[in-house]
Amino acid sequence: MTGKKFFLFIALTALVVVIVFGKHYYDSRHRFEIATKEVKELADKDEIRSGDIIFQTSLSAQSKAIQLVTKSKYSHCGLIYKDGNDYFVFEAVQPVKRTPLDKWIARGQSGKYVIKRLKNADQVLTPTTLDKMKQEGEKFNGKNYDLTFEWTDDKIYCSELIWKVYQRATGIEVGKLQKLADFDLTNETVKKKMHERYGDKIPMDEIVISPASIFDSELLTTVKEN
Repeated sequence: MTGKKFFLFIALTALVVVIVFGKHYYDSRHRFEIATKEVKELADKDEIRSGDIIFQTSLSAQSKAIQLVTKSKYSHCGLIYKDGNDYFVFEAVQPVKRTPLDKWIARGQSGKYVIKRLKNADQVLTPTTLDKMKQEGEKFNGKNYDLTFEWTDDKIYCSELIWKVYQRATGIEVGKLQKLADFDLTNETVKKKMHERYGDKIPMDEIVISPASIFDSELLTTVKEN
């Protein structure tokens, strides 16, 4: 390759990188601006309260496997809390943390989400109970995400965080507990992900709670679907 051709190749490569990066930045910024407006509208219409549970399709590497195993398009969830005039999602990612709601919405696939609420939230989620939920959640704050979905408090995954906070603060079990053996693990994508996490020793009797199980709970009602 001559000097001119090499220079042209470098220039074209740099231009492609700039265009791709610029488009990604614009798309991300656009999604965030839309999500910020949506959060304001949710608050104005009283379609969002502390203690609500929000679901999305995550763009994480394991999202597809979770969808296949649970037969649900929703692969991630978190707890909504209001702090002053702002709303946050308490979620188990790496690590467990509080994320501004607009950023959380913008991060999901196509900015789509579903918000669910206890059917008897007005009676159950009193200020005292919400404070207790926050206290229970703080015990997990900063902990590592649980890649092997173990039923311990050492590490934590998204639906496990929600289930344990609700159960320990209110006594309510949102979603049915299952075992790994209850799920369809035959898909090749799922097999590959399971082998990455467990090798040849899959703990089929491990207790788990999936986002889909919480989503389908008869104790919840949908207050917003976007």
